[in-house]
Amino acid sequence: MAITAAGEAFTDGDSGARSAQPRQFIVTVYGLYARADGGWLSVASLIALLADLDIDEPAVRSSISRLKRRGILVAERRGGAAGYALSDEGLAVLREGDERIFRRDRSTLAEGWLLAVFSVPESERNKRHVLRSQLTRLGFGTAAPGVWIAPAHLHEATAAMLRQQDLDGYADLFRADHLAFGDVAGKMRRWWDLDELERQYAAFLDEHEPVWQRWKRKRSGEGREAFVDYVRVLTAWRRLPYLDPGLPVELLPSDWVGTRAADLFFALRERLAEGARDYVS
Repeated sequence: MAITAAGEAFTDGDSGARSAQPRQFIVTVYGLYARADGGWLSVASLIALLADLDIDEPAVRSSISRLKRRGILVAERRGGAAGYALSDEGLAVLREGDERIFRRDRSTLAEGWLLAVFSVPESERNKRHVLRSQLTRLGFGTAAPGVWIAPAHLHEATAAMLRQQDLDGYADLFRADHLAFGDVAGKMRRWWDLDELERQYAAFLDEHEPVWQRWKRKRSGEGREAFVDYVRVLTAWRRLPYLDPGLPVELLPSDWVGTRAADLFFALRERLAEGARDYVS
């Protein structure tokens, strides 16, 4: 399904910019700079921008072909120039990503939880796999077999996904509170892999804290430098909010590394976004 492929393309791979694939940078560039022009970029512009990120033309063209095959980009000529536009599915995933990636607020216990309970016949096990993959992509944890849990604010995105995937007939969504028995903070480490999440947040800090320190010392900076650093930091960041769906702050350690990582990302965004956009324009 196209939307599944799009979701994977927007969030796959390791979170570090150093290990990012060319297609991940292309998705970032489209998300930041193409939508103001109807989701379209010329091939020549894309090759020039990716060259600033040390990605050569053959790698750009190969990655564009893969994104086209996965239904994310569509070939389109404008004014005699060859280029690619985001598909409707790609635009939809970007809109969902905006809400997740640039969300600063964490959930609170008072907001409650979203439970997704599903049952899929054995004869349709492929739909069971799609359902599990999509819930994982949205950031759900597994509370019990067939019972998935996430912060309540994900209810609209989850309902939309179930409808888009024609899976709404196999699942029920409930808003819930934890009323009794057991330590919820301890259970969260079973529902989500917090150790791995901490590792990825720490890696993000290790990679991008020096970038922030460099920009703090600058009175001004070249637009190209702002563009390169901003695309790299956003490409590294955008998978993390899917792994951590805004888990309630009351249940996290007081020195939760994700808070420092978010502070760093948004500080770099504020410092770099305008200069990067001016350079691309």
